[in-house]
Amino acid sequence: MDSLETKLGYKFKNINYLKNALTHSSYANEVRSGFSSNERLEFLGDSVLSVIVSDYIYKQFPSMPEGELSRLRATLVCEKSLCGFSRELELGKYLMLGKGEDHNGGRERDSILADAFEAVLAAMYLDGGMEVARKHVMRFVLREINNEYEDVFKDYKTVLQEIIQRNPEESVTYIVTDENGPDHNKQFTVEVHLNSNVIGRGTGHSKKQAEQMAAKQALELMGKSV
Repeated sequence: MDSLETKLGYKFKNINYLKNALTHSSYANEVRSGFSSNERLEFLGDSVLSVIVSDYIYKQFPSMPEGELSRLRATLVCEKSLCGFSRELELGKYLMLGKGEDHNGGRERDSILADAFEAVLAAMYLDGGMEVARKHVMRFVLREINNEYEDVFKDYKTVLQEIIQRNPEESVTYIVTDENGPDHNKQFTVEVHLNSNVIGRGTGHSKKQAEQMAAKQALELMGKSV
């Protein structure tokens, strides 16, 4: 457990929290004596994770509408992201699995790894409080935002507008050219026009995001670093 605590950057006062977080239901059902699965911790960890991420993006992006906040949070805490965090921590090799689950590759199963990340987070929360949990989560989430979702937050429209305003006779407009998909997962396509000429196209899950992507393409075509 010492090596895992080193990876986590946290020393447990009650190591049983961590042991419980690493106990898969297959092991608890197989051994039975004195072992409970990490399912309750997973439930708690899911809520703690949601609160931490929601609090951060709500404060960090005050102009982002509710729908985009929800989509961003869902992306940051999805199974793919969480199992990636687990693999980085090598949680798989510390899991206590039943023989059958272990034999069938449970240590590499995405769902098990994602659940383990949430369970370990809950263990840290119970042992050390919200700030310990927040520090642990943000270590991963900040990197995800900076590395993979930077385009969502860069204000390419403002940059493009500042460039166009240098020539008062020029103007830009944004036109939605396509909209498809179900209400919960719309996809918009937008063109940005300089006077009557198309200078960029972009797609996104909201009109605002599609406009930003169109402005980004326009800047790239202008040879601007974005």
